[in-house]
Amino acid sequence: MQEKVQYRKSDFYYDLPEERIAQTPAEPRDSSRLLVYDRNAKTITDKIFRDVSEYLQAGDVLVVNNTKVIPARMYALTKNGGVVEVLLLKRYDLNTWEVLMRPGKKGKIGVTMTIGDKLSFTVKDITETGERIVEFAYEGAFEDVLNEVGTMPLPPYIRAKLENQARYNTVYSKVDGSAAAPTAGLHFTDELLSNLKAKGVEVAEVLLHVGLGTFRPVSEDIITDHKMHSEFYEIGEKSAEIINRAKREGRRIIAVGTTSVRTLESVADDNGMVRACSGNTEIFLYPPYKMKCVDGLITNFHLPESTLIMLVSCLTGREEILDVYKYAVENKYRFFSFGDACLIV
Repeated sequence: MQEKVQYRKSDFYYDLPEERIAQTPAEPRDSSRLLVYDRNAKTITDKIFRDVSEYLQAGDVLVVNNTKVIPARMYALTKNGGVVEVLLLKRYDLNTWEVLMRPGKKGKIGVTMTIGDKLSFTVKDITETGERIVEFAYEGAFEDVLNEVGTMPLPPYIRAKLENQARYNTVYSKVDGSAAAPTAGLHFTDELLSNLKAKGVEVAEVLLHVGLGTFRPVSEDIITDHKMHSEFYEIGEKSAEIINRAKREGRRIIAVGTTSVRTLESVADDNGMVRACSGNTEIFLYPPYKMKCVDGLITNFHLPESTLIMLVSCLTGREEILDVYKYAVENKYRFFSFGDACLIV
């Protein structure tokens, strides 16, 4: 149980010039910049992402989220000819999804809308937080239809067109289901991962389908009043074994991305051990929470006052991470989904 701390949302604010928000991904993937923050020495080192191998040693376990972003954004037509944006959030069964609709007022229970000539849906219910539960009707495989009518759901702060849709997925993405990318993993190439494995770094895959829970703005002034959106996670037997063996032997667990952190910390016991399982998590990590399983983190730079910067603060402390972010702004690092990376060890 986390201690009740009266942190305010504004305690996690920092000033970010708009030009620091990355609009396009770095090419190649591992050419983005890397800020390395050593928590013990309290030092910052500027590197290139492919240099991450200098800071990872044999025996370390990299935990990656192998979720795959689907073309989850669609535009539906109402019977009156209106247009509604539909964002897939969570699959309940073969044809039933939880979705975000804009404008939501058009999504009344019982309303049917069409998306192209191959897909339609009917609104079945409305959640407490305003999302819609809809049932789709289509012919053939849903994934095939979605690939025809859907687009990649880039965050609203990215206004540039993404020429290569594959760049919004990691090279190790496997399991369809996310509405947003676990962006820390976008920096890895197959070659870099192969080099790390050759060095003796182990890789363990977990799954968390990224939905609104990760990105929903904190609307409450006192952060402990904020409620996270539920997201599906899964840890397999093999990955649990790799992680637990490393914990028993005193080796480091380095999470790639905040979604990997949330998955591990959702199931870790007081000794940092995890188990093979699946479920839904609403875990919200903020100081003074102490990580049970995670020893280090590769992550991007996150939005001011977001749950993600609060999570990262659990590793460093609030004031330290704000100092790191101030340094990153002053030294022209690129921020958010397509931005540069930060390694915290």
